Amino acid sequence: MAFQTGAAMLDACVLAVLDGRDVYGYELTVYIKSVIDISENSLYPVLRRLQKDGCLTTYDQPFNGRNRRYYSITDDGRRKLAGYRSDWEDYKKNMDLLLGGNANNMPPTPGPHRQTL
Repeated sequence: MAFQTGAAMLDACVLAVLDGRDVYGYELTVYIKSVIDISENSLYPVLRRLQKDGCLTTYDQPFNGRNRRYYSITDDGRRKLAGYRSDWEDYKKNMDLLLGGNANNMPPTPGPHRQTL
C-alpha cells in the first residue's frame, strides 16, 4: 500500500479492536496485520505507549501451560477512541473530496493567476 500508517492511526486501530473485547497480543497483531500492512514488531511499542498513557490495561491468563497477556481498553482509551473516530470522519470526508474525483468540480478561484478567455 502506498499510504503510510502513522502512530495516531495505529493507536486508533488498536483502540477500535479493543473496544469490542479484550484481546491477547498475538491475536491483536494477527488481526490488524490482516487489515493493514504493518510489521508484527511495530505493534508492541504501540501497545506499550497506549498502556503508559492510561488507555490500556493488561492482565495475564493461563493457556496451555503458558500465560497470554490480554489488553483491555480503559475509559481514557474510549475517550481517546471517540476523538479518533471524529477526526477520522472529518479526514475521510476531506480525502473523498480530493481523491474521489470531486476536486474537478471545485469552483474557480478569482485572482490574477486565473486566465480569462
